[in-house]
Amino acid sequence: MWDRLQFGSDESDCACEPTVENGAVVVDADDCPGTGDLVEAPACRATVVGALAEREADRVVTRASGVERAYEGGAAALLVAAGRFAERVAFHDADLAERAKRDPLGAALDAVGRAGPIADAAAETGLAAGARRVDDYADALRPFVGPTVARSRIAARPPANAVFDDRRTLPTGATVRVYARPDDDIRTYHLEPAEHALDRSAWATLERARDLLADGGVGGGRHAPSRAVRRVADDDDPVDALAQVLAKHTRGYGVLGDLFADPALSDVFATAPVTETRLRATVDGERVRTNVRLTRDGAEALASRFRRTSGRSFSRASPTLDATADVRGRPVRVAGVTDPVSDGVAFAFRAGDDDTWRLPELVANHTLPADAAALLSLAVERAAAGLVAGTRGAGKTTLLGALLWELPAATRTVVLEDTPELPVEALQAAGRDVQALRTSAEAGGDDGTGLPPTAALRTALRLGEGALVVGEVRGEEAGVLYEAMRVGANGSAVLGTIHGDGGAAVRERVVEDLGVSASSFAATDLVVTLEPYETDEGRARRVKAVEEVVDTGPPRFEPLYELRSGSLAATGRIDRGNSVLVEGMARSAESYADVLALLTDREAEMRSAADATDATDVTVREREAS
Repeated sequence: MWDRLQFGSDESDCACEPTVENGAVVVDADDCPGTGDLVEAPACRATVVGALAEREADRVVTRASGVERAYEGGAAALLVAAGRFAERVAFHDADLAERAKRDPLGAALDAVGRAGPIADAAAETGLAAGARRVDDYADALRPFVGPTVARSRIAARPPANAVFDDRRTLPTGATVRVYARPDDDIRTYHLEPAEHALDRSAWATLERARDLLADGGVGGGRHAPSRAVRRVADDDDPVDALAQVLAKHTRGYGVLGDLFADPALSDVFATAPVTETRLRATVDGERVRTNVRLTRDGAEALASRFRRTSGRSFSRASPTLDATADVRGRPVRVAGVTDPVSDGVAFAFRAGDDDTWRLPELVANHTLPADAAALLSLAVERAAAGLVAGTRGAGKTTLLGALLWELPAATRTVVLEDTPELPVEALQAAGRDVQALRTSAEAGGDDGTGLPPTAALRTALRLGEGALVVGEVRGEEAGVLYEAMRVGANGSAVLGTIHGDGGAAVRERVVEDLGVSASSFAATDLVVTLEPYETDEGRARRVKAVEEVVDTGPPRFEPLYELRSGSLAATGRIDRGNSVLVEGMARSAESYADVLALLTDREAEMRSAADATDATDVTVREREAS
């Protein structure tokens, strides 16, 4: 009787049915009055702990009426310890063994106050240590919760000892709360998707609708989720809200849709093993942890979808993936790895910029000053061969895309990319003659989605004279590219991005790593290097150097612009009449002084266009792209 008053129900009231799946105890609680809630239902807790007395498990998952609760980490460890303890002390104290199943925390407190084998068992099974770390069951058994239709799970409670810092509502209806802890340098980005505000009966409706959709009970098309919900919904169900949730999790990208609905969020990282690791994100340039985990099925479903949409293999035989996805209208670049190079599937998602950047806007947001922009503009117009360098996330692709608008409007341009990121469609819509070529991500080209890079480059050279643009110079195609630059095969600008920090590092990569001869590298006219940096408003990008290549013996690099006191400034080499780049831009009837005059005029045009740009809009776009 005392047990019933203290713990709320008797063990006989529990109808949970535990099984074992992939190292987890999985509990079907559909017919159980306690619904498998191990915080609120001691009878369900007793059933699970009793099952763990006979087996090991790293997770406990309960499912009931469309709701899944996943108890992992410390929560699972406490339940396992209670099962071991109950098994060991049953011979010495049967009542305490039964109490350990229903009330592990109370049993631990009782055990540590005793002497002999019972206290030893509490210490050796880990029950005593697990109980000391928590205050109550709400603290000890913090589940990751979600509707079974979702392929992600949410930690509903904020971190222990957390201090609320910020709150905002996203366009998907999700709520974000940001928490900080005095003993932790990393803040928590606490996401509550819209469906978590629905009651549990609505989640059961979602499960029925999902099953109907999966069984083909409704027609296909984008309205299928709505039809499935309407077919199974009760009179008081919020049908429209449920249809949106079902579409998000069956036709969309699930929780990624909520995360990338936040314009301040730029990156999401799903680290293997995904079922044991919370997603991390970058928000306003700050790395944060989230309260979100993918399920194993969720990670596999994403992998399958990216295989379909990209047309590329992603398996043990081809364990890396580079693809793009449209997540709620935002272009997102996807990098994936899987076995055997990773402990299961893992992803890095980076939001791109769906707007087209031009040089005046980059001047407006302080990526580079107007005079440097004028130099790059005229160099591209006058058929320079240039590389845009920097580390990952430095803004190389953004600047290269802006430079494409500086090509003469009549110039035919061939763009080679394995993952589309340059503004090809925008250029075509503006009437530019731009031909895109899809290259394979691998040099062998065995994924069936594009030409091997070297073959693609040779094909590009046969598609007509004009500008040649390589999204990223990184492999054996570099030799063909530099041969084209050396002999002037395309008769116009040759541009590309490359990883490297400055001209010397780029030369080392091209010559030493990619096997291009030093004499061929001398065909490079200039190297533009970008870097990310921190500001009071968050993370930003800037040009840190513009260097020209001087071919006198071994090629050397002369800075035309470099950072001074945090700002890009001219070195004076151009004004002194010493720039080989400026001299090379002069046409037959022009002098060096004429080119300087053109640069002065273009600088004024850049500054005027930048001044006319909406600075607020540019700041927001730059933050989203960084």
